[in-house]
Amino acid sequence: MKILIIEDDKILSDTIKQCIEKKYDTEQAYDGYEGYEKAKGNIFDAIILDLMLPEMSGYDVLINLRKNNISTPVLILSAKGSLGDKIKGFNYGADDYLTKPFEREELIARIDAIIRRTKNKYKENIIKFKNLEMNLDNREVKIDGKEVLLQGKQFDILEYLISSEGKIITKEQIFDKIWGFDSYTTTNVVEVYASGLRKTLKEYGYDKYIRTIRGVGYIIKE
Repeated sequence: MKILIIEDDKILSDTIKQCIEKKYDTEQAYDGYEGYEKAKGNIFDAIILDLMLPEMSGYDVLINLRKNNISTPVLILSAKGSLGDKIKGFNYGADDYLTKPFEREELIARIDAIIRRTKNKYKENIIKFKNLEMNLDNREVKIDGKEVLLQGKQFDILEYLISSEGKIITKEQIFDKIWGFDSYTTTNVVEVYASGLRKTLKEYGYDKYIRTIRGVGYIIKE
């Protein structure tokens, strides 16, 4: 799972990253506009958002994300700790609010909680599509109870598609979420892995559910 940290204090941003990177992949942004541009790609599982940011305030980042139907859960992490600030954050669409300074264990617990609350397809960390089940803890895939062996990032692509069932996911979104912004490869690698995934699923008749939207990306649906 991938977390976006939007925090202009680079030392604090690195501290947050160190707190959570053993459990989550992280991406960092150091001003509100950069954070918004990354967040609107809808490739993150959660966002940690400061409020007092250059270029665009944290409130404005949140407002614009919700206006554009980006429902990624947001944890506000701010030195602004008044009741009014918290109410304002929740009214603008935040999922949780934690004041600075913070304890590492509480930060991780709150991130875990907002991801659980918003991933309503997850039960015991299993996601499903028809008779296909993906166990996100042990990365095991089964169709009609039979184990399906997926290679490398095929698992991650299938997880992303099923988690976004019925929505078109662009090649760029898949690339940024799975390979990362700083990867030295190109988006063509997405087509290679998607093709391999289809070949593996063909044996079970599930390749037909992954549809290519020419020039855009992929969608999984019945």
